[in-house]
Amino acid sequence: MRVADFDFDLPDELIAQFPPAVRGGSRLLHVGTAGSLYDGWFSELPALLRPNDLLVMNDTRVIKARLFGTKDSGGKVELMVERVLDEHDALAFIRASHAPRPGSRIRLADDMAVEVLARQDDLTRLHFSRPVLAVLEQFGKLPLPPYIEHPPTADDEARYQTVYANEPGAVAAPTAGLHFDDAMLDALREKGVRTAWVTLHVGAGTFQPVRVEAIADHRMHSERYTIPQASIDAIRETRARGARIVAVGTTSLRALEAAALSSSDGAGTLQAGAGETDIFITPGYRFRVVDALITNFHLPRSTLLMLVSAFAGVDAIRAAYAHAIRERYRFFSYGDAMFLEKNSLEKSSPERNPR
Repeated sequence: MRVADFDFDLPDELIAQFPPAVRGGSRLLHVGTAGSLYDGWFSELPALLRPNDLLVMNDTRVIKARLFGTKDSGGKVELMVERVLDEHDALAFIRASHAPRPGSRIRLADDMAVEVLARQDDLTRLHFSRPVLAVLEQFGKLPLPPYIEHPPTADDEARYQTVYANEPGAVAAPTAGLHFDDAMLDALREKGVRTAWVTLHVGAGTFQPVRVEAIADHRMHSERYTIPQASIDAIRETRARGARIVAVGTTSLRALEAAALSSSDGAGTLQAGAGETDIFITPGYRFRVVDALITNFHLPRSTLLMLVSAFAGVDAIRAAYAHAIRERYRFFSYGDAMFLEKNSLEKSSPERNPR
């Protein structure tokens, strides 16, 4: 397949610039196994879940990853921290008229500068004299997606973060989780729906466009993930009870499927631990772990649109997106949600791109 197969026309006014007035006040499009469509509200999610179903949620926390400074020469520099490597070092994208050289310094404030260490592909390794996360909290700006046109506000700092965010390290929110509030989580627990956690730190590469035409030529950015033993145990118990694994967001799904692909026994047995993944899920992929997916609406020609097409079926997603546009759903990070059931035709398809 080609990237053009995943293109569609989206009116600009359907790109959500702000979250709904209250968290969880979004719409929810239910896409069934045969491509059936049902228009509802996110508040109706408990009706789509069953007792003993397991929601797997990504507890990453968005950091204030965007920094602005000046080079020794006085030139302006914008930094987007992609990954915190350790207490004092990080990898970042740098935007400047001329890239700063290794050994130079970028001044963030009168008493704060970072040292440029070395280039690593299209990223630059930086050394911070103070702990990176503390510097970002003091000087950084929230890295809103490029299609959100307003500068980040205090409201964005609260709403572009899940209520269960815990592990700092993401530069983009796991947006399916933005719909959940404490009342929804309580209602799901009362119904007997259980929760488990993974951590996948979403990188800035999630917004990078696909620049090739043939899908097989695209290479994904790598992201770190961690799956604790308690979550592995919960997944096994859910399977034993005949209930479903429901991923909240493509990041949770990618962490689970990547861990299954890299299992040491070669049979897809999930094991606790941490890893790196550049898994690229496209139509034809055989899903090993996840039975249903809660997700937002994704960008045209994006790897995430390819992922949901693999999960629910290409034709089903095309029909669902066309329906959503006709019905004026809100798109992207602050937009509405979908509940996708795994297409039965995809279950036995040959897999592709199992990195």
